[in-house]
Amino acid sequence: MYIDDTIAAIATPPGIGGVGIIRVSGKQAFAIVDSIFESSGSLPLMDRPNKTVQYGHIVDPSTKKTLDEVILLLMQGPHSYTAEDVVEIQCHGGIVSIRSILSLLLAYDVRLAEAGEFTKRAFLNGRIDLTQAEAIIDIIDAKTEDSLTLAVSQLDGTVSNFVKDLREQLIAMIAHLEVTIDYPEEDIEEVTSHEVGEQLKPIAQQMDELLATAQSGRLIRDGILAVIVGRPNAGKSSLMNALLRENRAIVTDIPGTTRDSIEEFMNIEGISLRLVDTAGIRETEDTVEALGVEKARQYLDKADIVLCVIDGSTELSPEEIDILKSTAGRNTIVLLNKSDVNQVITVADIEAHGTFTAVESISAAQGEGTVVLSKWVKELVYGGQVSGNHDTMISNVRHISLMEDARSQIQQALDSIDSGMPVDFVATDLRGAWEALGEITGDSLRESMVDELFSRFCLGK
Repeated sequence: MYIDDTIAAIATPPGIGGVGIIRVSGKQAFAIVDSIFESSGSLPLMDRPNKTVQYGHIVDPSTKKTLDEVILLLMQGPHSYTAEDVVEIQCHGGIVSIRSILSLLLAYDVRLAEAGEFTKRAFLNGRIDLTQAEAIIDIIDAKTEDSLTLAVSQLDGTVSNFVKDLREQLIAMIAHLEVTIDYPEEDIEEVTSHEVGEQLKPIAQQMDELLATAQSGRLIRDGILAVIVGRPNAGKSSLMNALLRENRAIVTDIPGTTRDSIEEFMNIEGISLRLVDTAGIRETEDTVEALGVEKARQYLDKADIVLCVIDGSTELSPEEIDILKSTAGRNTIVLLNKSDVNQVITVADIEAHGTFTAVESISAAQGEGTVVLSKWVKELVYGGQVSGNHDTMISNVRHISLMEDARSQIQQALDSIDSGMPVDFVATDLRGAWEALGEITGDSLRESMVDELFSRFCLGK
């Protein structure tokens, strides 16, 4: 990527729509767009008022052919998305119109933007840091209001400000320690270590408090994988249909009807839930069904919540006992189905085969599973309390890992102080924590990692 190039890309989704947007950014953005834009005004675009809308037409200078009627949004750097000069061309949303204008731009010394290059330029130009850039992806990918709220709060800099404050405190301590190393005096080293230790304790507590939100933050951001398992004809597909309130899965009295996994998304308590109905787990000679059973076991290993459906109206079968044993110790809610008929299985019967998060009686056919699922999603994400305050949550897996690394380095520094180690060791640990925190915001991130992160963006963003 060449930061001095002028780049362009289509910023609206492919297909036909009311409006199509082409974004142009770079030093020559105004001049190049000006060369293909005709309007009633005679002033060059660069001399027109900043942050205004200009009406006119895009015309091919070589053929004098009008390609489309457009409006332009003028944004001079550094007060633009990329902190460079940006022109957004809004034309009619036809495929041919958008591509024709983009092709014309590419013929005038404009390069097609790489994936995420507009946001990458905003980062490289200092308008946003890496946590804010990643929050933009989260905003685009948000599937619920809660995940959107969390992403917007991080775009506003909640995580960035927290990390930057910690880094400022750490660098001040590192400087204090290095002065002691460079100018040793009697008893000064011990006093300095004690002072730094007292300053580190509240920092460690703040980091612990933030890391305590990681589970909730990750589930709000990424959603929950809820996998329905059970033997054939236990009522898994009926539960799936009842939760979705539509006949998504085929329900029959024939065992093995569901041979492959069925996935759907739903919103529970503001959380995106990826609901998977799996094939009934049993030994089978049918090759296709066996593949479905193996896929069900693979989903089981990845699940955040396991919904183990047991037919409560019949005695536990050897297959169901095996399923219970394989799901025990996980975040498993055992659902004793068919509560609308006589139940022969008790909670004690279930708990005899392992430890489970809960055992609930439901009638999937009557839609009782929704209340139970809602209750346990709330418990998993919020510890039973629905909270609308996402200001201090950490949700990105990369951020969580680096914060844990930094916290570990802080603990090593505290241990070194407690054991009377030389201040050189303490300074090394603090510098490690400082650098790990810098990787969160991008202040100390390798260029190759930056490239990899921005490659996840779509074109035009």
